[in-house]
Amino acid sequence: MFKLTVDEDICLYLEHESFAPKYYELVNKNYDYLSQWLAWPAHCKTVDSYKDFVKGSLKRYAENKGMSCAIEYKGTIVGNIGFNAIHHNLKKTEIGYWLSESHQGFGIITRSCRFLIDYAFTTLGMERVQISAAKDNLPSRAVCERLGMRLEGIISNCEKVGDRVLDHAVYGIHKQ
Repeated sequence: MFKLTVDEDICLYLEHESFAPKYYELVNKNYDYLSQWLAWPAHCKTVDSYKDFVKGSLKRYAENKGMSCAIEYKGTIVGNIGFNAIHHNLKKTEIGYWLSESHQGFGIITRSCRFLIDYAFTTLGMERVQISAAKDNLPSRAVCERLGMRLEGIISNCEKVGDRVLDHAVYGIHKQ
């Protein structure tokens, strides 16, 4: 199984169908929390929906258009992170992630993003990495700022999540 070791606590595993039941359980447990900022939990109500997600993720990976990984923290899957889109012609990629509420505050996402930014620059040959976060999702925006990313702008009416329309803060960092 494709594995990236971030540090002694965190490993990233390329999506695998065996993760579907774990995702189903984790998202159900964190549904209210995740649904504040993400539209997809409302559409993932069965283990099969997660299997479909994994199949789509692996197809995008095989086409070299994305890379989605399970986040394992101290032996337990706690979320997901990856490159939502890889634009080789523009030499840029966008990182997306989610993490269970009980695992917030341990630096898991910051460390994983830092690792993926380095991976994007050194392994994928990217020149720019972007993260978009809901404007009011202050913890996610704080991750971007800890990573040294620059706020490039706010895009209004960017995403519909539940009955709300969210603005997105777009952050970027360039290869030095």
